[in-house]
Formats: sequence, structure tokens, C-alpha cells
Amino acid sequence: MTKNAVIYGGGGAIGSAVAAVLAKQGVRVHLLGRTLERLKAAAAGIENAEVAVVDAVDEAAVVEHAESVVARFGSLDISLTVIARGDVQGTPLTSLPVEDFVAPVTNAARAGFITARTAARLMAAQGSGVIVALNSGSGHAGSPMMGGTGPADATIDSLVRNLAIETGPSGVRVVGVWVAGIPETLSAEALGAVNPDLGTPEALQGVLNHLDSLRMTKRSPRLAEVAETVAFLASDHARGITGTFVNVTGGMFS
Repeated sequence: MTKNAVIYGGGGAIGSAVAAVLAKQGVRVHLLGRTLERLKAAAAGIENAEVAVVDAVDEAAVVEHAESVVARFGSLDISLTVIARGDVQGTPLTSLPVEDFVAPVTNAARAGFITARTAARLMAAQGSGVIVALNSGSGHAGSPMMGGTGPADATIDSLVRNLAIETGPSGVRVVGVWVAGIPETLSAEALGAVNPDLGTPEALQGVLNHLDSLRMTKRSPRLAEVAETVAFLASDHARGITGTFVNVTGGMFS
């Protein structure tokens, strides 16, 4: 039977890249997000792809869509959440407004919990499934000047470990991937939205060079490499992996 993967944030670079890899493996992919045009653009050229406007922080919408996937296609086998959280970086914590610190933590917790809990309930009923989370790993390694990003990541780290313990006996795995600065996902515009000081081409190149220098490999893992790792973790080849994060940062931290 064809597997079904639901990807929250499917219109983004990471979500669509993972979808493309999974589709090539015969998985039916469901790309979810808040903007239909972006979802359609992401799905173009991906075989067996469906799109739907679903906000990952909207509990009722998430549950309704997930249940519809099971009703229409028989199963929900893979759930991946990789959404924008409203991170604000580049400001010392002592100068950061409370709202800017709390927003990514709240969004990460709400979206991460709603999507994972929904998938876990349906997967436990069918006796199998994989829930995948993705963040920068800053909650594990510690990263200054990143505002609420570290606490938001730590929230997801804890959720993955605790949910894996609870759902393991039901045949459901919960795993995570740490990434930190994928070159293809970075642009001056995107960086400027998070940190106004980085909104120029020169600043972008400086960030990319700095990221390369921090890694053991002296090169940043590429989007395709990250997508292949996520697809592997979601596959039966990784059935022995749960309750942990795979470090795909090129050795930025250990």
C-alpha cells in the first residue's frame, strides 16, 4: 500500500525538497501551508503530490486534514513539521522585547505539539508511523544572539524524546534532525526579516562563509543532503532510530 506523508510547511524549501525525495520513493505527499500559491509552486513537478491550506497552529484544521488523509487513502505514515516560527535574532537577550522572545517558543510548542499529537493518535491506531521534527539544534548547543530560537528548539527536542517513549510501544517512531544554516534556504531577504543587519548580499555571503568555518567539514550540508536524511529517517531502513536527533550540521556541534 502506498504510504502517505503530511508535510507542514510544505511550501518552503526544506518541506518541498523532502517531498520530492519521498515522492521518488513512491510516497504520496501532502503539502500543507498557509499560502496556496506557494504550495502549488512547490508541488509542481512532484509526482503524487496534493496540497491543502492548513495552518499548523490551528488544531481543528490539522486534525480534520489528518483524519481526511486516513479516510481517503487508508493511512498516515509520515508527519514532518518545518514551519516559520517568527524568530527574531541579532539582539542581546537583555534588550529583546518579551514578545519577540516568546513568539518562536509559543509557535514551536503549539505547532509541534498539535501536529505530532494528531499524527501520533492516528499512527498508534494503525500500529505504525514516523513523526519527524526539524530545528537548528541551538537548544542543544547553545547559541548567543539568537533570541527565542534556542528555547524554541529545546521545546521540540524535549517533545521528540518524551513522545517517542510514550508512542514506541504502539509502533510509532519520533525522530528529529538538527540543521544549522542550509545555504539554499538563506537569502538576504530572509536573513533581513530575522535580523535587519543581515539584509544585504554582502552580509549574506559573510554569514555563509562564517557557517562554513564553524563546521568540522568546513562546508555546509546542502539542502539535498538534508532532505535525503529526513527521508531515510522516515523509512523502514531507520526502524531502529527513535527518541533522538540526527546531527546534520557538518559537525558544528556534537
